[in-house]
Amino acid sequence: MRLRPLAIGGRRRASAGPSGRSLCAAVSLVPPSCYACPAAASRGRPAAPPAAGPAAASCSPHRSSTPTGRRTSGTSTPRCSPTRCIGTAASEAPARAASPRVSVRPPGAAAAPRPLPVPGAAPPPTGLLPFPEARGGCLAPLPLRSTPLSAVAGTDEHGLKIQQAAAAAGTSPPELCERVSGLFRQALAQAGVSFTDFTRTSQPRHQRAVQRFWGALRAGGALYKGSYEGWYCTPEECFLPESQLAERSDAQGRPCKVSLESGHQVHWTKEENYMFRLSAFRDPLWKWLRENPHAISPDPFYQLVLRWLEEDLPDLSVSRESSRLQWGIPVPGDPTQTIYVWVDALVNYLSVVGYPTAHGEWWPAAHHVVGKDILKFHAVYWPALLMAVGLRPPERILVHSHWTVRGQKMSKSLGNVVDPFSCMEQYTVDGFRYFLLRQGVPERDCDYYHEKVLKVVNSELADALGGLLNRSTALSINPSNTYPCFSESCFPKVSDSRETKGMGRASAEDYELLASVASLPLQVAGYFEGFQIYKALECITLCVRQTNSFFQRHRPWKLDRKDPAEQLWLDTIIHVTLECLRIFGTLLQPVIPHTADKLLSRLAVKPQERALSSLTFLPRYSGRPCPFEGRQLGPDNGVLFHRLEKSSEHQRETKKP
Repeated sequence: MRLRPLAIGGRRRASAGPSGRSLCAAVSLVPPSCYACPAAASRGRPAAPPAAGPAAASCSPHRSSTPTGRRTSGTSTPRCSPTRCIGTAASEAPARAASPRVSVRPPGAAAAPRPLPVPGAAPPPTGLLPFPEARGGCLAPLPLRSTPLSAVAGTDEHGLKIQQAAAAAGTSPPELCERVSGLFRQALAQAGVSFTDFTRTSQPRHQRAVQRFWGALRAGGALYKGSYEGWYCTPEECFLPESQLAERSDAQGRPCKVSLESGHQVHWTKEENYMFRLSAFRDPLWKWLRENPHAISPDPFYQLVLRWLEEDLPDLSVSRESSRLQWGIPVPGDPTQTIYVWVDALVNYLSVVGYPTAHGEWWPAAHHVVGKDILKFHAVYWPALLMAVGLRPPERILVHSHWTVRGQKMSKSLGNVVDPFSCMEQYTVDGFRYFLLRQGVPERDCDYYHEKVLKVVNSELADALGGLLNRSTALSINPSNTYPCFSESCFPKVSDSRETKGMGRASAEDYELLASVASLPLQVAGYFEGFQIYKALECITLCVRQTNSFFQRHRPWKLDRKDPAEQLWLDTIIHVTLECLRIFGTLLQPVIPHTADKLLSRLAVKPQERALSSLTFLPRYSGRPCPFEGRQLGPDNGVLFHRLEKSSEHQRETKKP
């Protein structure tokens, strides 16, 4: 079973609960109340009406391509005429990852223009709803813009792999799925991941949707029955071409073929099943991508899909013989066939939003977060299936890579699979989430190891951020324990940071700090929307360092409080520092919710004052009142983030000769 990310929800597949590359799901983010919006379905415009599509292409015998095999014969129905190529849909996520986080903006909600911010000016109403991902927590939030969003998690529970795993465990597939699905929910809850729906493909609502979707495919002439054969990989639930196979030896030393990507063994399979006329959709897919260059992000994956479309696009096997696969949804009207697990699983993006009756409230504003290893399913097969039933492809597909451990793939045989539960216990939930999102780069695989986590988290959370809060709120610096006043005479407003001579106490570097922090909210929002969460956190980290330099440069502990002029400057230094911390804490809420809450509570920022829509930096600089000025600070609950120490197990490992 996989826990996959949905477009309006996310999910994936795994046979034994959250572990391995699934560790990312365990660190997906919880959007705080100020970032999230009501989970109610939006009343967007319904899906567009059907439009004329491309003429059908005849289907001739061909070699296979993932997940197709070789069609040896077939009784073809009339040529496919995918005449309806409009609508929407959602997509699923990486097979080896767990990432329940998808949000959807209702159709027609256009992005608002963004004015450049200045200190004291509030950015346009914007909220960030994160999507965590298997690549180590690749978070990808979207601007709320006052429109409802939905985030869905769930489990894909059908298929031959689940059937075999249940038999090996001496249990039934439903019992196995109930247990494993519960483990994923437990991991998400422990990681502080929230969602508006948790969907399972064994639910009756999903099965009804799949049967209706199949009926729509058949009614449109997109299916035909034929004899089919090829190398089938059960763990990956797909046929693989010779180019994706390698020769190996099994446990008994006998020669066998395995998947190059996963190392899983494949078996030659021949059967009669239903085929989907994928070859008829090459031109519509090409047109869709050319007209929507940001439909797949980051760009390297967009270019990869375009290259795939330049190659042979054989028809797709979309059913399996029920004599071999019982654990699945039967083909309507044909009890000898079971619907292919990937078709079944992909339709959950529709079933969770009420397909076939109520999905128009959301479509086509679906955003998917998927792993690179299942990109073809989401960027080629799924859009083609949607076009065949008159629905548009998802609005956007955000793709992430994987995590390695010390440069190697996670593997049970290597014993290097990372347990998210132990990581959250060792590094804290916030620490683990921060590391994965800070270091996770969507375009390439990223490396995980213990020393790296310690270095990043200790340096940026415990020392830089925590140290700044501790120093600026210490009673020796701020004996009144208040949000002190800002002095416009000490820090006057200037049009050019180079024109600071003879004007107050602030330096050119101080004005550069103000400009950096003032622009930070929009920078962070932009990077989140662009699925570059690590860049957003990098910007925040740089501003934290700038603020530390500002505080250190002016040495407030050396100022004489008995001198009124010095007291004014001291209060201004602290005021500016606390304002910077307030911005950092607000922006970090989706990433490290507990730590951010602790920071904002120390600054006495009320829950209703923590939203991006009302985030204003240093209003006193522009002559406007500051609601925090003179306010008593919140209780001191100790160190913001405790430094992480090497585990005893790791210390023993490093001492080995």
